[in-house]
Amino acid sequence: MARREFNVFNLSFLDIISCGFGAVILFFMIISTQPKTKSERASKELYAQSQLIDERIFDEKKNQVVLRNSLNQTIEESQIVEGSISDLIEQIQELEIEISNFNNTTVASTDNVNQIKADIKQIIEDNKRLQTQIENTQNNSTRSFEGDGGRQYLTGLRMSGEHVLFLVDASTSMLGRTVTNAIRFGTFSDEMKIRAPKWRHVLRGIDWLSTQLEPGTKFQIYVFNEDAQTAIVGSNGGWIEVIDGSEIESAIKDLRRIVPDKGTNLTNAFEALLKLDPYPDNIFLFTDGLPTQGNRIFQRKTFRVSQDDRMKFFEEAGIAFIPTSINVLLYPIDGDPEAALKYWEFVRINGKGGGLMTVASDWP
Repeated sequence: MARREFNVFNLSFLDIISCGFGAVILFFMIISTQPKTKSERASKELYAQSQLIDERIFDEKKNQVVLRNSLNQTIEESQIVEGSISDLIEQIQELEIEISNFNNTTVASTDNVNQIKADIKQIIEDNKRLQTQIENTQNNSTRSFEGDGGRQYLTGLRMSGEHVLFLVDASTSMLGRTVTNAIRFGTFSDEMKIRAPKWRHVLRGIDWLSTQLEPGTKFQIYVFNEDAQTAIVGSNGGWIEVIDGSEIESAIKDLRRIVPDKGTNLTNAFEALLKLDPYPDNIFLFTDGLPTQGNRIFQRKTFRVSQDDRMKFFEEAGIAFIPTSINVLLYPIDGDPEAALKYWEFVRINGKGGGLMTVASDWP
């Protein structure tokens, strides 16, 4: 019987060896994974901390810029203050010099004190006399009018006559000092129209002139555009006598309700005056130019009218044949250069004592 050879490296031994190597490799894999996980976690934490540090650095840089700007502003303000101090020092020195000169002048003028006192006394007496004259003048006025400053409101127009008529142009052009502004205001509501600066300027002039009406004088206010009618409610176009001034106050209040509209027909305005009995002996015409409409000459209804047509409408109105004094207060509007000349020629030829006033923007 053959003897069997012994081999230590049989299958079972190799299996054991393989399992041992596999366990060793698994052990090393587990060991190597834990440091990697820890390193990744540590890396994330360090990155977050670095981001936080970067944000803090950015905030500090912003604070640094703000502080630098504040410092520059403080430096500029300090320089301004130093300059102001220098100016004040110079002003103080100049004042000291002026005080010194004043003292020297005062000493030198001692001999003239008596003369100065006499001049002051004369001035006081003159002021008392002027004050008395002013009070007498105010006592003769039925109403007061508060204007800007202490102006005398000299116009060259005479408030005379027993029957005084205020004839007021209430057409669309009275809403603006230029054609463009007049058209623009013409599209507004009635409440806005009566607040137009030019129209309020006209009302202010009428208000001031009405304060010159003396007790016993009879007056009337007519407004005209394409037609003419009285502005005083309940008067039926008749004359109103001035008694205590309340009549004028009521008339001005009614006039302020008038809304400028439509075109200007001077012919109809003068024809309406023929209905007044007696005829006015002094007329104040408030307008801004020559008429834009007439009765005998056809003209399409538009705001812009040629200068030749305006001249024809003016002649058609027959203003040259008005048998009484007319004072024209002209509130100029652009596009009507002949208005002032034509009204001046009328006043000069009329010879009834009227006048022409081209109204300034700050009158009265």
